[in-house]
Order: sequence, then structure tokens, then C-alpha cells
Amino acid sequence: MTLPDDFAPAVPPASVKPVGLWEDFIDIFVSPSEVFERRKDSGFFVPLLVFAVFTIVITIVGHSALQPLIDGEFNRGIAAASKQNPQLTQEQLAGPRALMEKFTPVIVAVSAFLQPILIGVVLWLAGKFVEAKESLGAACMVAAYAVFPRVIDTLLRVGQATMMNPAMLTGQYRVSLSPARFLDPDVASPVLVGILGRFDLFTIWVTILLAIGLSVVAKIPRSKAAMAALIVWVVGALPILFGALRTS
Repeated sequence: MTLPDDFAPAVPPASVKPVGLWEDFIDIFVSPSEVFERRKDSGFFVPLLVFAVFTIVITIVGHSALQPLIDGEFNRGIAAASKQNPQLTQEQLAGPRALMEKFTPVIVAVSAFLQPILIGVVLWLAGKFVEAKESLGAACMVAAYAVFPRVIDTLLRVGQATMMNPAMLTGQYRVSLSPARFLDPDVASPVLVGILGRFDLFTIWVTILLAIGLSVVAKIPRSKAAMAALIVWVVGALPILFGALRTS
């Protein structure tokens, strides 16, 4: 005998296994929309902390390999300062170098924490131009996850610096995945190097993740979110270009 539907035994819904937080740091590379969807109401402190710890540890461990890059950038800055102020003595120029070498770990740590927050603030402001309604905290959450490709970037930079001839490590873009790596920073225009450096694979990757995250949390079309992410990309280029103009 067949029972009517009203008398059919209820089938309990399948339980959904909660996704662990650590899975976010894998899924952000393969299924970022899912990460932003399930964390849209979460804070940004944990992903920010994880990103900062990874970045600080990798940078400190690989500091000796990266030192020629740091020296190259510093030497160009010193040369520009000497050109603008010929009265500076070698003793006066030696002070900033010693100070920088002493506080490099602090600078890296502060940058690792502040950069995602600043990107989140700019993303939140850029969202206003495309009618996005996300909160500042949500924008910072998106930024905190979106910068995770930078962890791979840092690993690759250390790996390249370890294997390359130190004489080739004359600037930060020498180990970037951008057209700027093919230019000699001691000869090429600093402005051109800075512009080409923004077309780095990982910078573009981060920008795409910002667009995806903003689209998910603000529930706006991807086209509008892409416009906001492009604004963030342009704003990120301004300090680089300003610094390049000062040394040119």
C-alpha cells in the first residue's frame, strides 16, 4: 500500500559541515567568491593577522637574499638626495642607512598590517562611486583576503633573489613578475619603471580579487565592482609615481 504524501516520513536535512577558517586561505586562491560569501559578516582581524605573520616571517628569513634589492633602492634614493642637496656629507648620508637597517623588521611588520587596511579604506571609498553599500569593515575584510597572493609573491621574490646573481639585484622590480623587471633601474626612467611595475601579475591578481569580493559583499554587478577595483589600482600607483618623480 502506498502512503499519501502527507503521511510520508520526514527526511531530515543533511547537516552542513562548517568550513574551517584555515580553508579560507586555500579557497581564496581557487574559489574566492565562496570565501567572500561566507565571511561577508565576519571581521578582518584574523585574515589580516595571518597575512602579516606569513609576510613578516618570509621576509625576515629571506632578508639576506633580499638585501641587494634593498641596497639598490636605498642607493638610488641617496644619489637623488645628494643631487638635490650637494652639501650633504658622507657621514650625514650614513645615518639613514644605519637607521633603515636597524628598523627594517619594524617597517616590514607595520607595512604588513597597514597595507591591507589602507587598501580596504580605498576600496570602501571607491565603492561609493559605483553605488556599493558595503561597510568599511566589510571592505577591509575583502582587502585582507585579497592580498593573500602577495604571500606567494614574497616567497617567489626570496626564491629568485637566492638563485640570481647579486649583481642583477639592483632594484625591487628585478624579481617582480612585471615588465619592469627587464629595465635597468639605474638607467631607465623611474616613472616608466614605476608604471610598468604596476602591471605585475600579483598586483593584477589582488585587483581581481578586490573586484570579486566587492561584488559579493556589496551585491553589485561585477562590472561596477571592477571599476572600483581599478580605482584602487590607480590610487596604489600614485605613491610609487610620486616617489619616482622625486628621484628622477
